[in-house]
Amino acid sequence: MQRVGGDEIVGEALRGGIVALGNFDGFHLGHQAVVGRAVKLARAQGRPAIIATFDPHPVRYFKPDAPPFRLTVLDQRERLFAQAGADAMLVFEFNEELAGVSAEAFVTDRLIARLAAAGVVTGEDYIFGKGRRGTVAMLADLGRMHGLSVETVGPVSADGQAVSSSRIRAALKDGDCVTATRLMTRPFAIQGVVQHGDKVGRTIGFPTANIDMGDYMRPRYGIYAVRGRLSDGRMLNGAANLGIRPSFDPPKELLEPYLFDFSGDLYGQEIEVELHGFIRPEAKFDSLDALVAQMNRDCDTAKALLHAL
Repeated sequence: MQRVGGDEIVGEALRGGIVALGNFDGFHLGHQAVVGRAVKLARAQGRPAIIATFDPHPVRYFKPDAPPFRLTVLDQRERLFAQAGADAMLVFEFNEELAGVSAEAFVTDRLIARLAAAGVVTGEDYIFGKGRRGTVAMLADLGRMHGLSVETVGPVSADGQAVSSSRIRAALKDGDCVTATRLMTRPFAIQGVVQHGDKVGRTIGFPTANIDMGDYMRPRYGIYAVRGRLSDGRMLNGAANLGIRPSFDPPKELLEPYLFDFSGDLYGQEIEVELHGFIRPEAKFDSLDALVAQMNRDCDTAKALLHAL
């Protein structure tokens, strides 16, 4: 699968494609429905299937001080889009220039002139263009004027409510990994480079792979049953602390997975850690012995939870 920039004039192989338009941050059931329709149309018409996304997220541009809220990073979206059948991921860099592009110019310049798109598929609530003036009705009108087919896909429901990224974030803030997993069809996963830490874990028998949370939203702080995907593709079970480590000074926000049955050096490697189940909130312990005893219990709980999946 190719990754192309939203300001590029694409090569012949990608011209005339069907484009799924959205942000697709969580790539949840609703997003998958939009993308699935675009891929189906592209295959039926013998055209390339292209999935568009925005990075950074428009919210980050307009509200730079907003707390971290991302459910995926760009590399994760690329893998997910490829698995969904896309031929290319189109990345619109959301900056001052793009923020100033009118809805009409977005269609005529970005979709038609640069992509020669034959069609687009969006959700029913898709908004685009300067001042958020562009609606799906306007998109349909512009499509008719310029020979661009336009389809919309309605919301997908689960448990009687529309699936949305906000629902997923709310579930994760509650430590409800089960609901988040159901809405996304996969566990919420944090990808990052393993960094050097205080190395306290190894002195007490629990060496951890420390990962900065970066732009990811912050789920409920606490201990989780996790699975880690190493750079060589291996998947390992483990338990992780996500939070500020209240038993240690100074407080430092990290995801710290301890991967069972692993020995080796992960420093500098990029790994992905899936959150499968919340075990307990973070707590401060009076002694290392008390902490170690609780960590042993947490690992037993994590093993039982992961075995039951």
